[in-house]
Amino acid sequence: MDDMEEKVMAESRNNYMLMHKNEPVAEIKLDEATASISAIGQVYATPHAPVGISVRKGRIDRAALNEWWRGRAIPASRDGIKEALLELNLSATQKLLHKSFGLSLSDQYWIRPAASHLQWSDIHFFDNPFSEDVGNVLFGKGSSDLMNLMSPDNTSDGWLKKKWVIIDGRRCLVKGGSGATQQEPYNEVIASKIMERLKISHVSYTMMEQDDYPYSVCERIL
Repeated sequence: MDDMEEKVMAESRNNYMLMHKNEPVAEIKLDEATASISAIGQVYATPHAPVGISVRKGRIDRAALNEWWRGRAIPASRDGIKEALLELNLSATQKLLHKSFGLSLSDQYWIRPAASHLQWSDIHFFDNPFSEDVGNVLFGKGSSDLMNLMSPDNTSDGWLKKKWVIIDGRRCLVKGGSGATQQEPYNEVIASKIMERLKISHVSYTMMEQDDYPYSVCERIL
């Protein structure tokens, strides 16, 4: 392979199609160094652009789309994220996004590599299995040389320690607390019980304990 072929292959690795489930939205290019969207190519379906993204005369605002893309990553304020990034050998949480095609358990957006024939049904996390390796690293469990980064934890929001797990076929969010009291999991479970008594529609929370720490558990909101 000559230098030109290598250059073409390297560039194609950074080209993706932004997808809304099975609908192609726009061609995008990711910058390898920053993991940001460096260019937007042809736009195919402006009505399917993420909510709040400015679209004028058939063109998607790149700055706005980048802000949405950055907001998809684990926030830098997440408890224990510095240690997790060291374990993952990454400089920023945004560099985890393309490792799992930008998939989330909160919406139906993802990025498909250029020239790929992947389908939404092949990879989305709502029904397909996913790795818990990233979640374990976020919980300080360490990693291995054979880590699988295909995980919805790459796009989980919030500053509290959390991870997605599959329990009896259900997608559940396990979330920790903060400080000496670790109060947040207890608060969520108590609030859930109050809502139940008042017969108010709510997300049901339960408690679990790992390594002497309390965690709240809730099923994915349908």
